[in-house]
Amino acid sequence: MMNTPTLPREQATTSVSEEIEKSRPLSENRVLLHGVSWETFECLLADVGDRRKTLFNYIKGNLEIMSPLSLHEGSSRFFDKLLTIFVDELDIDMRCLGSLLMKSSELKIGGEPDSCYYIKNELAIRAQENVIVGQDPPPDLVLEVDITNPSDRRLPIYALLGVPEVWLYDGYSLEFLALQNGVYVAIENSLSFPTLPAAIIVEYVQKRLILGESKTLKEFRGWVRANYSQQGEV
Repeated sequence: MMNTPTLPREQATTSVSEEIEKSRPLSENRVLLHGVSWETFECLLADVGDRRKTLFNYIKGNLEIMSPLSLHEGSSRFFDKLLTIFVDELDIDMRCLGSLLMKSSELKIGGEPDSCYYIKNELAIRAQENVIVGQDPPPDLVLEVDITNPSDRRLPIYALLGVPEVWLYDGYSLEFLALQNGVYVAIENSLSFPTLPAAIIVEYVQKRLILGESKTLKEFRGWVRANYSQQGEV
């Protein structure tokens, strides 16, 4: 009987992780450049303008350029739709600003999330057509969809900008992160929507691929109405 060679525990774990990553669908294309000056980053932003499909993130001379594909973009926009229904049913003021460019020339950092939301600070920026983070408060919540690649390198940007909460969605699960002492830590309940479970959001984001978006949104609205009988309960 032939003996099957075994891998060391660490190597075996790494091999399994690599296989899982290989099986993930490609949802975004990314390019990471090193040694990019702040002046070059600002010139690039000025040259390409805001009518582009790519998202830029810059910190410590490292520039990440991300082009979302359909799975990535579809998930991001569906989060927007779910949260819009949630705040509509509960009569909560929220402003979604999508991939708002947030940058600080003083700190030499810049980031564009998949989506961002003003909830507690909605009134502070309500009348402003052009929101400028730094002059204006940062979003209360940032969403990052990272199905193909982790978003760890972008968290320090949001921390330095003072974004209090980040949601990370990897295609399978949703993690809530809160800014504490300059770093993000995992929390059980969202700061922005404490009674909205991560599992419910993931369920409906994934259900859209089976039922279609319209039917899924109707079902979600029904779930909100059934579980939040009092307006304004969050």
